Amino acid sequence: MSEHSALPAVSVVICSYSEDRWDMLMGALDSVRTQTVPPKQTIVVVDYNVDLYKRLIFTVPDAVIVENSGPKGLSGARNTGTSVAKAEIVAFLDDDAEAAPDWIERLVALYDDPDVLAVGGRVEPLWEAGRPGHFANELDWIVGCTYRGMPKVAAEVRNVIGANMSFRADVLGRVGGFNTALGRQDATPLGCEETELCIRAVIGAPGSRVVYEPAALVHHHVPAPRGTLRYMLARSWSEGISKAQVSRVVGHKRALGPERRYVRQVLPRAVFAGIRGWLRGEDPAGLGRAAVIIAVLAATASGYVRGRRLPAAPVPLKPAPVSAEDAWREVQ
Repeated sequence: MSEHSALPAVSVVICSYSEDRWDMLMGALDSVRTQTVPPKQTIVVVDYNVDLYKRLIFTVPDAVIVENSGPKGLSGARNTGTSVAKAEIVAFLDDDAEAAPDWIERLVALYDDPDVLAVGGRVEPLWEAGRPGHFANELDWIVGCTYRGMPKVAAEVRNVIGANMSFRADVLGRVGGFNTALGRQDATPLGCEETELCIRAVIGAPGSRVVYEPAALVHHHVPAPRGTLRYMLARSWSEGISKAQVSRVVGHKRALGPERRYVRQVLPRAVFAGIRGWLRGEDPAGLGRAAVIIAVLAATASGYVRGRRLPAAPVPLKPAPVSAEDAWREVQ
């Protein structure tokens, strides 16, 4: 009997929307192929791009290829992937990320506890042009990565990170999947759909837990434009709007609990460290980095105020419909 035979089976879902990301998508698929615990399925969901769908059909023989059957956007694509997943656990990997060889093994090991509804892992940035001096590690959430201030060992958290997360399939079905009123559409940097889903899942199952396992690692490609101040402020504004939408759905306290600690403890420490390093001549970029942290905080707060004035996002009432038989292909 294999040492991994007792682990639950996993369907890996990768969502993609642009042929411009083809090479990264191929890297993501290669990283899934070399897992120490192979998935039961690898599913690629194409978000309204017929050319990409056709190219994948003829290029990738060892994955389920499916077109998004729900509303356009990442949430709709993830729900479509979930609808064709056959395994007990559904893991999600971004199309511009590459998983470490033991990624699946590390994630599913924690599901031996029946109270664990979801497990997420660490996301390390792969900077296309190197980390900019003004980009603090505490702000890595802007590029979808683990930021300084998160737990260094396995711990209960409010929510997982979208680029590296997994859920029990029955949990996704019970809560109605990802909220399609939230989340990224094409390059529009909205988000927080995984935050809202995790909160709803725990509300619906008192005593349950969402766990962060930093040993479950993926590397996330970060193109140079995402390191610019312009992108950082735009993404922060969008994050504020998204968090406001989540707070309208699940409540202010549930939506912003970890953010309060982050703002009160993590960010001030980073600002003071940057200024101190600059004053001592040890960190020439420290002052600029501290100023960017303050600007990002202000942009996020402004986005939140704006988002509170927008109509509330609806709560999903049932899972996304299963795609038609001829909309996807599974290799036997």
